[in-house]
Amino acid sequence: MSDTPENPQYEGASSPAPQPAPGAPQPGFTPTSPPEPLSPVSPGPEVPQYSELVGTLARIRTEVGKAVVGQDAAVTGLVIALLCRGHVLLEGVPGVAKTLLVRALAQSLSLDTKRIQFTPDLMPGDITGSLVYDARTAEFHFREGPIFTNLLLGDEINRTPPKSQSALLEAMEERQATVDGVPRLLPDPFMVIATQNPVEYEGTYPLPEAQLDRFLLKVELPLPPRDIEVQVLRRHADGFNPRDLAAAGVHPVATIADLAAARAEVEKVQIDDAVLGYIADVCRATRSAPSTSLGASPRGATALVATSRAWAWLSGRTFVTPDDVKTLAVSTLRHRIQLRAEAELEGVTTTSVLDGVLASVPVPR
Repeated sequence: MSDTPENPQYEGASSPAPQPAPGAPQPGFTPTSPPEPLSPVSPGPEVPQYSELVGTLARIRTEVGKAVVGQDAAVTGLVIALLCRGHVLLEGVPGVAKTLLVRALAQSLSLDTKRIQFTPDLMPGDITGSLVYDARTAEFHFREGPIFTNLLLGDEINRTPPKSQSALLEAMEERQATVDGVPRLLPDPFMVIATQNPVEYEGTYPLPEAQLDRFLLKVELPLPPRDIEVQVLRRHADGFNPRDLAAAGVHPVATIADLAAARAEVEKVQIDDAVLGYIADVCRATRSAPSTSLGASPRGATALVATSRAWAWLSGRTFVTPDDVKTLAVSTLRHRIQLRAEAELEGVTTTSVLDGVLASVPVPR
């Protein structure tokens, strides 16, 4: 269900852990085990007042599901990133609807979206914009690049040289683009959703650790199981057009104001010192693991704090539990960890390292 255009460069996801509270999501935020944080959660005794905004954001997944089948976990990851003002690295083979997923999400939130096809000859000015000479006025005028949007899809980001990759660094961190010495603010919300192919590495430029650390989450999009793939084929056989989302019934169900209000509520979610200590211990354990040459940085720890709070809020709670941390740890930290060469040869993965860390670090009670 990919809708990737053919030519243009751009267009306009130890101690025994305490039992989770009733209604709380279970650990395992992985694409192969989709979570259910966006479903409305009935208020239990621990929730004094249920937020209607959770229900509003829950409808986003329903709308996106009208166009994209079987990628609930990826949609959840994108919503968490929006709530945390973060960016997402999507990894999946071609043809698993990465572009369609972003377009459907933008449609459900009434957000502007643009797409950049990263190629070896792409220049930084093709991303940020450049000064153009106007012969009629004999002056230079700034022409905005595709980065001036709400949701920026960077397709195959590892196919462009580091010089062009670095054009995103300022935008991702400072929410601005500086051209000819003049900083220009980007729209709010602003999120970079970059994709890369996990299979083909010939002619690619792997993202440096400093840039990987800028992404809040890394979400993997697997090939769908047979029943989901049959649903995809049925939709196309019935006339589904991935280039016409309105005809598919995808409509706005939330606004920028709803998103801003939800962000304010997420920032009010409480997190105990014991849970903060648990997050620090998890991140420190990744640095001393025998299979790693580089562990999660303090920025990774703060990212895990943010994603855990967003997950707790989406679950209808006003506080973070260790299970929230466990649920988001893999997606938040796996791209921030570098393995030793000998560990990679033995088949060790960053996910398996994190699974071992989560199993060994004591959980606060």
